[in-house]
Amino acid sequence: MNTFATGSGWWLPLAVLGSSLVPALVIMLLSEQRQRTRTALNLSAALIKLSLVAYMTWSVARGNSYELRFGMLPGVDFVLRADAMAMLFAGLSAVLWLFTTIYAIGYLEGSPNRSRFFGFFSLCVASTMGIALAGNLVTFLVFYELLTLSTYPLVVHRGTPKALKAGRTYLRYTIGGGAVLLTGVALLSMIAGDVSFADTGALVNLIAQDSALLRVAFWLLIAGLGVKAALVPLHGWLPVAMVAPAPVSALLHAVAVVKAGAFGIVRVVYNVYGVETAQLLGLLFPLAVLASTTIVWGSMRALFQTEIKKRLAYSTVSQVSYIALGIALFGPWGTIGGLAHLLHQGLMKITLFFCAGNYAETLGIHDIDELDGAGRRMPATSVAFTIGAFGMIGVPPLAGFVSKWYLGLGALEAGMPWVLGVLVLSSLLNAAYFLPIVHRLWFRPQAGPWPDERSFGKHETSRWLLMPAVATAVFTVGAGVLANLPYSPLRWAMLVSVRVYTQ
Repeated sequence: MNTFATGSGWWLPLAVLGSSLVPALVIMLLSEQRQRTRTALNLSAALIKLSLVAYMTWSVARGNSYELRFGMLPGVDFVLRADAMAMLFAGLSAVLWLFTTIYAIGYLEGSPNRSRFFGFFSLCVASTMGIALAGNLVTFLVFYELLTLSTYPLVVHRGTPKALKAGRTYLRYTIGGGAVLLTGVALLSMIAGDVSFADTGALVNLIAQDSALLRVAFWLLIAGLGVKAALVPLHGWLPVAMVAPAPVSALLHAVAVVKAGAFGIVRVVYNVYGVETAQLLGLLFPLAVLASTTIVWGSMRALFQTEIKKRLAYSTVSQVSYIALGIALFGPWGTIGGLAHLLHQGLMKITLFFCAGNYAETLGIHDIDELDGAGRRMPATSVAFTIGAFGMIGVPPLAGFVSKWYLGLGALEAGMPWVLGVLVLSSLLNAAYFLPIVHRLWFRPQAGPWPDERSFGKHETSRWLLMPAVATAVFTVGAGVLANLPYSPLRWAMLVSVRVYTQ
């Protein structure tokens, strides 16, 4: 086996993966009674991973990169690389996974099969980190499929008939999408060989002789990735999967699966084709139309959902497509808006799902019409939910406003003013399905006893559940108010944008 390393820290990407893989194997072997050991392993692994990613992010910002490469098949390398784009997704995943781990520990306290859950939970984060750090298409595909396999047991964790049915739907969509993605990767490999990611695209020199096949390969890749990214009409698995426990819903929407699809689209446009090549091939405008359709359609469907998690699910269908829309706007401003929203949406959506889980676990609330007066019973959770909702609407100075502002600038820069109409309409629809929830929380009196109230003494809910929701709400405020600080999501998106558009 030939191994090539770039830089003295070539082992760091491997260590990031190992910080999840090793705990996953150990946790699966633990008995259910070893709760303290399992908790210590989960938290230690999350903190180690965050420390490694933080160091790598600091180093990459100074122009360094780390790569591990070895031959996997004849003519095909396995590549892990830490570059600016990789750290964008790895940083989001590392931060939010720490909070999701804390939340899951509190949420699953006393429930059965915790070792199995947290074992696959750790495998899921390893797969997500592999997707972030993949340096070529084949490595990306390997971890993308591992993510499908590691998340299925989490979706069906409760083992109820409804959960098992949701799991089958999830597999049908994601395995089907994986097959389409594999076809696209194979076609592209036939044209260009082993395709490694490059800042300004790996296929720049092939446009003249293979433009038709390149277009076919592009749409195969987008279709395969669009399943996890929940692009219409490939989104059907996402609302169904809301039968999963709240920590799983949070990671599906904010950290892992949906974001993996969106990040894959980012990689294909910028690092495989190159944004200028994609524009010359006429690929960006249809992608913008597809993303805009998904944004409006998801928001309209969210209006008619009566379950909290279902409404949040259709909101995700809409909000994640802001990322694809920004990518499809040819120019730096759209890129900044789309990439910033990849991070901002994660912060806002995980806050909302944490809060939805808190209402369910503390008061037995699952439907929106049961939320009347919950703001007075659970004020900290409800403040966090309100911040997340206002951020999704785009209220300044929260994180969502920053994303939409740059997307608007990108629309004008790209000569596509109709996109401004999409953004305005979407924001109005966001307000239409979030503000009634906020109104119920704060301005309606409690209608009767809560469906299934649990007492946590002087606290409104378990501190394990409350702390992550409040923390991510604070991050949502900080990402907007402090958007111009170094290492903020906006500044990192600007860094990536410079590298994408610099020849």
